[in-house]
Amino acid sequence: MKVGTTQTRLVVLRGNSASGKSSVAAGVRERFGRGLALVGQDNLRRTVLRERDRPGAASIGLIDTVAGYALDAGYHVVIEGILYADRYGEMLARLRTDHRGPCHAYYLHVPWEETLARHATKPIADEVGAAQLRDWYRELDLLPGGVETVIGPDSDLARTVDRIMHDTGLAGLPARE
Repeated sequence: MKVGTTQTRLVVLRGNSASGKSSVAAGVRERFGRGLALVGQDNLRRTVLRERDRPGAASIGLIDTVAGYALDAGYHVVIEGILYADRYGEMLARLRTDHRGPCHAYYLHVPWEETLARHATKPIADEVGAAQLRDWYRELDLLPGGVETVIGPDSDLARTVDRIMHDTGLAGLPARE
């Protein structure tokens, strides 16, 4: 079933915990303005459903449904989260295929040592220790088919947001009133 329009943009931001996904997504949304829906895996999975991340989880379908609904309503969509390839890859591939407009996917790659250092600065650091973080970490967990652009730790927040705004064409599109 086709979703969105030829004008709507679908952007997927993936990467390990503490790779900067949420900050980048918020930066893109702030730069664009109204008319861009932010579909956060953590919000839908942890807050809305209070569900663990596992194969076949309800959050996979909910992310798909929310993104498709927003695209159909004329919003550009940024989906962000760890979104493990083996759990979310099929849904993301289907959504890319079904979307009528341009699709862009990025994997924010941060090596383990940097992930650990960044995690220590997050509010969740008291709840999630290094051992659990290590269990979550997957080195370059890329989607099949080479559909993602890998952005390394040398690209700071401003450069990454700039790149995504320009790559996707969002920089030249008007926000909603």
